[in-house]
Amino acid sequence: MTNNDQTTPRTLRYRTIFLSDVHLGTPDCKISEVNDFLRRTRCEKLVLNGDIIDSWHLRRKPYHWSTAHTRFVRLVLRKMEKEQTEIVYLRGNHDDELRRFMPLRFARLQIANEHVHETPRGRYLVLHGDVFDQVTTHCRWLSVVGAVGYDQLLRLNRVWNWWRRLRGKEYFSLSKAIKARVKQAVSFAGRYEEQLRDLARHKGAYGIICGHIHTPADKMIDGIHYLNSGDWVESRTAIVEHLDRRMEVIRYEDFLAAAGAPPTRRLAGKPEVAVPRVRA
Repeated sequence: MTNNDQTTPRTLRYRTIFLSDVHLGTPDCKISEVNDFLRRTRCEKLVLNGDIIDSWHLRRKPYHWSTAHTRFVRLVLRKMEKEQTEIVYLRGNHDDELRRFMPLRFARLQIANEHVHETPRGRYLVLHGDVFDQVTTHCRWLSVVGAVGYDQLLRLNRVWNWWRRLRGKEYFSLSKAIKARVKQAVSFAGRYEEQLRDLARHKGAYGIICGHIHTPADKMIDGIHYLNSGDWVESRTAIVEHLDRRMEVIRYEDFLAAAGAPPTRRLAGKPEVAVPRVRA
């Protein structure tokens, strides 16, 4: 092992971190990567923007919860208790049991439907975004069926990448590639963004931060700064507010490089998702 490979990645500091769609309790949660991300970051505020725990999947297969998933919870609690981090947990559709506790605030933890994040440029409205998904909102039984189908697609993705590893090839998200080529999915994403833009404008916000559709984004839509944190099932992305108050969508691969992780720690292959950056 070279000296470079023995280098310990440094801790990165941000003002705020936004995570969504971790889906703890599912076999396709990239738990090692998201735990590593939490372990090697410090922030003043951590916003968990929905679908952190996948209660839908856990009802069917509770045995998919592992000690690594418990470690995620402990890392969050450690940030709150030891690092004085403010924790904001916003309800998603897969962890909608939180409704019974909302609104709740004590010490440095709050649980809510939405959150307003203040910046020098203006206010950002933060919410999971499932309220703009008509299937999730009005036909939950159909959404659950869709979730089962998505699980099957992710299972195919695992088999596909097992075969690629045998051939010495890098990881490739087959499920994301399929979704990107389905016309209805692309059209839905466009309408979703437009509805959130309209909500931000109605609320007088400068921008909006959401998740839900597992599609990271950082762009201006008709004068509204639209940010989507993506997920930790396929994209492995988060939104960070730097100490100079810049907002950015970062990939796990880029985070490792910024932290100075040795090449052997970084995931092989090109980034799966291109996230254009804007100056907002």
